[in-house]
Amino acid sequence: MKKDVSRSYSAVISVPFGRLGLCSSAGQLDEIVFLPHDAALIPPCDTISQDAILQINAYLENPEHSFTLTCQQTQASPFRRRVWDAIAAIPCGETRTYGQLAQKLCSAPRAIGQACGDNPFPIIVPCHRVTAQRGLGGFAHGAADYLLEAKEWLLRHEGARLL
Repeated sequence: MKKDVSRSYSAVISVPFGRLGLCSSAGQLDEIVFLPHDAALIPPCDTISQDAILQINAYLENPEHSFTLTCQQTQASPFRRRVWDAIAAIPCGETRTYGQLAQKLCSAPRAIGQACGDNPFPIIVPCHRVTAQRGLGGFAHGAADYLLEAKEWLLRHEGARLL
């Protein structure tokens, strides 16, 4: 996910690992974006953002929370959809490596990493559960410290074993 702090958000909320920007339209969630700790907060401007905030807060209280949000399906390729489906199937508290998903999907680890970074609904489609063979790996197509801190926080929150 690109971290464009100038984009128009339906809401920006504070979470234990920084900020989350929510984008919504036509009664559906379009995207969740990880933002730095100093991003300006924006109160929700629609009911889908309010519902998303309630469900994100429920996840922050209980990492096994099941999301029921209506998410806008992007113009993603069939490959990216297969990767996101595989990520969504990773149980809470577990991880898979880019290589493991690549083997399962007959692909390459780098392609899996690209699809993870393109995931428009992090936390809901828990791309933080995909790690490198040794260590966290990347996160959300970014190199900023706050992104890896968010990934590490989410994995610890879910009780996943960190390599």
